[in-house]
Amino acid sequence: MLKGFKDFLLRGNVVDLAVAVVIGTAFVAVVTAFTDGIVNPILAVFDGSNELGLGFRLVADKPATFVQVGPIITAAVNFLIIAAVLYFVLVLPATHVKKRFGTKDTTPTDSEVLVQIRDLLTDGQRSGGGRHEF
Repeated sequence: MLKGFKDFLLRGNVVDLAVAVVIGTAFVAVVTAFTDGIVNPILAVFDGSNELGLGFRLVADKPATFVQVGPIITAAVNFLIIAAVLYFVLVLPATHVKKRFGTKDTTPTDSEVLVQIRDLLTDGQRSGGGRHEF
């Protein structure tokens, strides 16, 4: 039982996934610091009159009805930065390496399998039509 668990943990995909989660978490902290330090002050320039930040009130005299747009823009910028870095640093190079050094998929397509079955059946009928077991 412990050997199977050890084999599972030492499998390449599990270790790679664990490293990716740790690096991703650290990268999110860097991007959040970037948006808090740079993007949020830039957003504040566009709506400096409101003490609650970038947004609008649904009811004029009730601060509780303030809809904050700034955090939504910040989250979108965070997402775009993280997605772009992951794509250009991880996905694109991995795809390039896989195309260059990867093995070709030798699994036949459905059409190829059907052609093979047809050929086997045709050969079986020519050789006397005997019964074949697969």
